[in-house]
This record gives sequence, structure tokens and C-alpha cells, in this order.
Amino acid sequence: MTLASVVPEAARRFGELTAFVAPGGWRLTYAELDRLADEVAAGLAARGLDEGDLLALVLPSTPDYVVAYAAAAKLGAITAGINPRYTPAERAAVLQVAQPRVVISTKALAEGIADGSITSDPIVEFVQLANQSDEILCELRDPSLSSPPPLTDPADPERLVAVVFTSGTTGTPKGAMFGNRELAAIAAVDLGPRAGVWGGGGPTIANTQFAHVGFMTKLPWYLQAGHTTYILERWRAKEVLRLVHEHRMPTIGGVATQVALMLRDPDFDRYDFSCVKAIIMGGALSPPALVHEARERFGAAYSIRYSSTESGGVGTATAYDADDDEALFTVGRPRGETELEIRDDDDQPLPVGETGEICIRSPYMFRGYWRDPDTTAETLRNGWLHTGDLGYVDERGLLHIAGRRKEMYIRGGYNVYPIEVESVLASHPGVSDVAVVPRPDPVMGEIGVAVVVPKDPTNPPSLESLRAHAADRLATYKLPEALRIVSELPLTAMHKIDRRLLAELEARHRPT
Repeated sequence: MTLASVVPEAARRFGELTAFVAPGGWRLTYAELDRLADEVAAGLAARGLDEGDLLALVLPSTPDYVVAYAAAAKLGAITAGINPRYTPAERAAVLQVAQPRVVISTKALAEGIADGSITSDPIVEFVQLANQSDEILCELRDPSLSSPPPLTDPADPERLVAVVFTSGTTGTPKGAMFGNRELAAIAAVDLGPRAGVWGGGGPTIANTQFAHVGFMTKLPWYLQAGHTTYILERWRAKEVLRLVHEHRMPTIGGVATQVALMLRDPDFDRYDFSCVKAIIMGGALSPPALVHEARERFGAAYSIRYSSTESGGVGTATAYDADDDEALFTVGRPRGETELEIRDDDDQPLPVGETGEICIRSPYMFRGYWRDPDTTAETLRNGWLHTGDLGYVDERGLLHIAGRRKEMYIRGGYNVYPIEVESVLASHPGVSDVAVVPRPDPVMGEIGVAVVVPKDPTNPPSLESLRAHAADRLATYKLPEALRIVSELPLTAMHKIDRRLLAELEARHRPT
């Protein structure tokens, strides 16, 4: 089924069941989602949004966003979410790439939109966020029309539905394109044995911005499962713990940084988490000590998911019943119909145990970058997605992440992959969080700097203790040669470590 058809079918099946709970506590039912999406679709059509046009949403993660996304799908238009955490300059850069026909934004996020920085002349509609369901996008709705204009081919698998922008850690974000075919495949793999079955979902939390691939490509299966999704105004560990406890949520999702913050919350042990059966963490390799602690304290299985925006949020996963070697030091095996190869610089497959670029082929991955055929050709070659990530597959078929090709640095002629070093340093008893970045060096070219968030700020680990801790598992040239203690690691808008900012800070370092 397509997103355009899932919305009315979910309304028919689930009716007054709550689909989304807004930060203020008010609720949007499945029936209301379908009705309001029809009214917004009619209003957008009257403003000139047509099949194949791009709608840009510069909105916070609220029910308003979901209704607008569903409305665009019913029109056959394409939705691009613009992360509200972007700076005005970043918003302007993304919109310059997107060239949307219509932009929906709040006035609070207007900077970077209405300043003439977009080459095209889009229709810009400013909306007031709702405080109850009937207020949703009231400026755009046309209740006089019972339904939007009919699609020429509602079930067309090739119809584009979403453009999901990458996190932009290596430059201006790129828009990954997904259509009905990819979204249907993603729904099938995520629903697993329940693919094709309606219902069975329960309460869950939206852990990412709605502009993220984790929402944009997965909304159809959330609706098919009949989930009730709680939206947070801002992610806070204390609020997540309370919601999981009160609503007896069986699954906790997010990124490793988030589960680390939950475990650090002083009220953690006051809650009953016997309801939690699985912890699913993506975004990056989870530190072994964190996986071990989370499994123990939540009393739940822990699955690490490796994926990317381009892969549609589907890649590899560690098994729920994985042994320690798999659960603590790998990102598991391919999910569903995903094929995995490790390739060398000549694009040839490498044997087991050798490090190279991680390449993926699957029915879930993107079909190219929006308005960027050159970068598409570099990234998609002969049907394979070249991720830019480095890793190797062991004799058990488990994928080990070494880092990103562009994050690798060279110390004295030797390649060093930061994620490999971080996975070892993260198990130091005094380390709460860590990133390794290069610093220019007149002798070695580059050296590694350990940027550490200590567990005890009054007694941070020393560089000597970090090196001693890692000496048995890392070659000498991989060990950090400088240390920077910080209270927290900077994050990008997509909740990933902002390595570019950290590297820029080190590049400005002057030896004393």
C-alpha cells in the first residue's frame, strides 16, 4: 500500500484510536488525521501544488507536520522535511537545493526562507501551530471540499513520496529520494512477520525529528501497525523514562547518546521497566559498556542498527539474543533482503576480514539525490549504494564498523579510523562519552585527540590512563596523543556527533 492509501485505510480500521499525542497532551485520532489531510490537500491544490511538485515543511515535529505530509501524499506531491534545528543559513542552503513549489513554515522559523535566498519563487505559507486537532493548519484547509483531486495512478510504485535530507556532516545536506516502492518495502521489513497485517502496535515515542529518515520513510508502517505515538517538544531523558513507565512501552528506540542519558538519570531506579522487551539503537555504534549496562538495568534485549539516510533506515542489526561478541563489538548482519559487500578502492569485493568501503544493495534504499545526478552517479554504482563508511565482515558474517572514509586520518603514514579507537576508549571506567578527531602535527602529519566527557567531572581520566587502557587492543599509532575534557560532545541537527566542528577546533590548536 502507498502512504496515500494507508491513511484512509487506517482511519477506517482504527477510527477514534489515538494516532499522535502532541507535546501539550492533546490527541489526534486516525479518523481526524485522514479528514484533516483531505482538507489540507484541497487547500494546497487550490494554491497550485500539483502531482510531482515538491512541498517543503519547515515545521517542528508536531501533528501539523504529519497532516501536511499525508496531505501531500494524497495529492501525489513530494514532501521534503527541513530540520527545525538547522540554523537560518542551513535552512536557506537546503531550500536552495530543494527548490520547492510550496513552503509551509511557522513565523518563528521564517529566517532563511523569506530573505530572497531561494532561486525559485515558491509559495510560502506561514502557519500557527495547533493547540487542538481542529486547529491543525487551519490557514490552509478547505473544508468545503470533501476530498483532494484524484490521483492519475494512486498505486504507482514509482511515484516519489519523500525527499529526506542527509545530516550534512560533510557539507550541504543532500536530498535522498524515496517513492511508493521503497516505502512499501521498508514497511514490510520493519513489520516482519506481521507484514500485511493491520494492528498490533501500541504506545511509542517519536525519538527523532519528523524530517529524519526514521520518520519520513517509516510513517506508513507506524499507521498500519496502529501505534499511538507520543511527540516530545524536546527530547529529555526524564520525560522518556516517565512515558515508558506510565504507558508500559515494550520498545525503546533512538541513538546511543539517548540511552546513555536515560541510564544517567538519577531517578532511573524509581521506575518499573519490566514492560521493556527490546532496546533498538541506531545512528552509530553503541559503546560496549553502554550495551552491557543497558541490557542489565532495563532487563531487555539490545539491538544495534546500522543504516543511513540513503539506505532508507534499513541496513544491518545485531540479534536480540546475540552473544557478547556480536552484541558488544559489531553491528550485526544484513536485515531482510539487504545485500552487503566490502569493496576496495577499485570497487572490487574484498575477502572476509579485510577493511574497505561498506556497500549495500536492497529494495529499501534511495533511488538517487534530488536535483543532483552527479553525486547520485558517484554514490549509486551498478545498483550498489557506496556508503562512504569503512568496515569489514568477519567469518560469522557480522559487520564491524571502522569509521567513515572522510573521517579517517593519517598518522605517520598509517590510516586511523576514529570509531575503532572510540569503541575501545568508551569502555574506560572514567569515560562517559568520547570522540576521536585529528589534529594537525608538524612531525606526524596528524595525531589523534580524545575528546572525553568524564563520568566524574572532578576526577577525569588522564591521557596516560586512556592509552594504557587501550594499549592491549590498539596498535601504538592508533592511540590518542592528546586529550580534551568537555562537559558534552556537540551534536548535529540529526543527533550525531559533530565531528566537523570538533576537527575545526583542533585545526586551530597551536602547540604551547
